[in-house]
Amino acid sequence: MGTINHSGAQHCDLLVIGSGAGGLSTAITARKHGLDVVVIEKDSVFGGTTAFSGGVLWIPGNPHAKAAGVKDSREAARQYMRNEAGAFFDVAAVDAFLDVGPEMVEFFERETSVKFVPTLYPDYHPTVPGGVDVGRSILAAPFDIRALGEDMARLRPPLQTITFIGMMFNSSNADLKHFFNATKSLTSFTYVLKRLAKHVKELALYRRGINVTSGNALAARLAKSALDLGIPIHTGTPAQALLQEHGVVVGARVRGTQGEYEIRARRGVVLACGGFSHDVERLKKAYAHVKRGGEHVSPVPQGNTGDGARMAEQAGGSVPIRYPQPAAWMPVSRVPLRNGRSGVFPHLLDRYKPGIIGVTRSGRRFCNESESYHDVGAAMIQACQGERETAMWLVCDQSTISKYGLGYAKPAPMPLRPFLKNGYLVKGRTLSALAENTGIDAAGLERTVHEYNQGAVRGVDEQFGRGSTSFNRYLADPEQQPNPCVAPIGAGPYYALKVVMGDLGTFDGIHTDVVGRVLDVQDAPIEGLYAVGNDRASIMGGNYPGAGITLGPIMTFGYITGRHIAGVKTPQLPSQPQAIAQDRELRHAA
Repeated sequence: MGTINHSGAQHCDLLVIGSGAGGLSTAITARKHGLDVVVIEKDSVFGGTTAFSGGVLWIPGNPHAKAAGVKDSREAARQYMRNEAGAFFDVAAVDAFLDVGPEMVEFFERETSVKFVPTLYPDYHPTVPGGVDVGRSILAAPFDIRALGEDMARLRPPLQTITFIGMMFNSSNADLKHFFNATKSLTSFTYVLKRLAKHVKELALYRRGINVTSGNALAARLAKSALDLGIPIHTGTPAQALLQEHGVVVGARVRGTQGEYEIRARRGVVLACGGFSHDVERLKKAYAHVKRGGEHVSPVPQGNTGDGARMAEQAGGSVPIRYPQPAAWMPVSRVPLRNGRSGVFPHLLDRYKPGIIGVTRSGRRFCNESESYHDVGAAMIQACQGERETAMWLVCDQSTISKYGLGYAKPAPMPLRPFLKNGYLVKGRTLSALAENTGIDAAGLERTVHEYNQGAVRGVDEQFGRGSTSFNRYLADPEQQPNPCVAPIGAGPYYALKVVMGDLGTFDGIHTDVVGRVLDVQDAPIEGLYAVGNDRASIMGGNYPGAGITLGPIMTFGYITGRHIAGVKTPQLPSQPQAIAQDRELRHAA
């Protein structure tokens, strides 16, 4: 789609800058309602951060939960979000999300190649009023990317460090349990053998896995839907600057394979550039641990350098840093790879397993390790306040690492020697030796393990109550009883792995109204300019209530924004003056 006139400029109705879930859901919705849409992407591959993600959407009242008979209510979800967002609870945006989210799911499943399946994920804080144990999170269904044809090569591959020889694991617990149990269960062993054989065949034929899951499946399904609608996705085409005439954004100057040119958009431009996880200067202002000189290593795509925020500011938009937790924190470890390269491993699973604890340099535990990555990250930042380095060490004994692995190191029978040799893992015959080898305070570590073990032998975490919620237990080991999250640390040798701060994307971002129009510092909309995805400030107020709280709102507001730009009224939304007035009151109160 899109036309080129004699001046060399391309013309369309809507230009979308970015090809993750935010950009593509907006583009697809607008195209379905009659607009001529063009998508540009600075990287050589499409899919954005979505392609690296778990592919989960948090949508209270979603059709899959209703079909399964899950008991939930809009009122409970709203109460939960109010409790989670606190002072940053945005009435208009939350109501729009709750009202339109289920409709968005129905639209994409009915009109496009996007399909979802239910999950058993509990809310991350299920004991908070309004929280639930199951039903609000749905997952992108697996997808055979051969349906993309030649464009299969342009799909962003999954994050290397969370694959096994390039093979993806479903982000639900069901798939992973077979790999953990492969040496203990004939059923799991057979399952793993079949998966490996199928994957090796795919590598031989296509040089990559073709049956993708999680966020890779969602990115592929969205791209397939966009391409089927005739929406071009121009990869390797970064936006250089917005075009603004008489205060109205009318397009962008971009750089493609044949140099710079203009794309003029009659209905406006949508910023969907993925947030500012790799914008070093903005991170120094936004992240407390970076302000004090600490390390931050994000596993999100390197192209997420805050382009959307910069372009919004240049057009007069507001990008305040308001949230106490301005990003979705993810504890990560640096993984030495071949040829001097390094990768980033997000610690999504190991912290939940019994017999693994996390300590600071003092040797002391500082939180419930089985809480969400965001909560553990926030606690880690707080625990290291006053220190330059924000880090923790995951510690376990030989039997535990053999059973579950640790970080990028896989469980037995996979060898640990390469990880000890390259320094990823540290080993000590005794706790004191381990402390000496890592720089942890020996007395603190020995005292911590002794205190932890006193309760752990009974399946109790006396300090932090680990295993007390359905979410704590969801990713733990159900065979460990009476508490699937807690087991004592036994005889040596012992292992430690250093973990630093990272993120899954930014929460703070461009200030918009409910329909996604970029607002200036006076809360006035900048005509022709919109923001979606991680470019737009999260409605969660810097908290992380459940699996999929980024992608759920991202696709819901992409749907809302696409409809608004196409001139289609969404009855559930407040009038524009109402929305802006409500938002102004809340911002001033916060």
